[in-house]
Amino acid sequence: MSALDPREELAQRLGLDGVPPPRFTSPADVRERLAQHDYLSDDAIASVTFLADRLAKPVLVEGPAGTGKTALAKAVADGIGARLIRLQCYEGLDESKALYEWNYRKQLLRIQAGRPEGSGPEDWKHLEEDIFAEEFLLTRPLLEAISAVDPVVLLIDEVDRVELETEALLLEILSEYQVSIPEMGTVKAKQIPMVFLTSNNTRELSEALKRRCLYLYVAYPDVQRERDIILSRVPGISSALAEQIAMVVRSLRSLDLKKAPSVAETLDWARTLVVLGRKEIGDEDAAATLHILLKYQTDIERATKELLGRSKPVA
Repeated sequence: MSALDPREELAQRLGLDGVPPPRFTSPADVRERLAQHDYLSDDAIASVTFLADRLAKPVLVEGPAGTGKTALAKAVADGIGARLIRLQCYEGLDESKALYEWNYRKQLLRIQAGRPEGSGPEDWKHLEEDIFAEEFLLTRPLLEAISAVDPVVLLIDEVDRVELETEALLLEILSEYQVSIPEMGTVKAKQIPMVFLTSNNTRELSEALKRRCLYLYVAYPDVQRERDIILSRVPGISSALAEQIAMVVRSLRSLDLKKAPSVAETLDWARTLVVLGRKEIGDEDAAATLHILLKYQTDIERATKELLGRSKPVA
């Protein structure tokens, strides 16, 4: 008896009617479809995304802030024509905000409307079963992704910001694609969503969570890839200016800054230079517009000193 592939096995566990077709045919297909939505991936990103689909596993995407981790999930959703459901993590996130909660006001109205005068235990039991039905349930992002019938990409953003205890809420979904609701039973996924978790490495995630995911590290792009990103996202910019910007940003990231410039801030800087009519940029021009790229005065001062210092001729 041949072993089932992961998608078939998961489809059987969920009781799906057949195995959904794969979303991507190859890593090259991933790169092409992401590029159609202005996301330029590298080999690692394309390969892990392809395998996540074929193995029906979530992807844990780690790396510095602003390297395109969240944008990857958005681009995948656009590339496969799926709805993006996002859970933004924060300290204090609990079950009622991540999974579900009961609509207590609606339940109370139902109790008041349905409680007969002089009702006995049997009437109360029937009423209790009635108010813990799906119509009284308020779905939050995790349950919404599980119960959706249309194609879904679930983004669990900045998972490192929640406490260790809160991670336990995710484990059942990440391994079984289901949610257990004590009053109703188990809600299983009606389709196999693609799941992306992002982390900025502010704390170490649990082994249990990591074990359930494929791992992808997204670093800052090299000069060539960042130049290509600028060219694809900034209308009217020349290839020469895009390369100069990418080289300056690369050199600034090598400094001891409080916050290194992200790709999004690089794009803002590039758009600024286009608006100012720059065809090329020297170190003095770069120093004059650093407030668009850097967000701390100490970083601006350090970067200005570096740029102007290297532009002075050696005596």
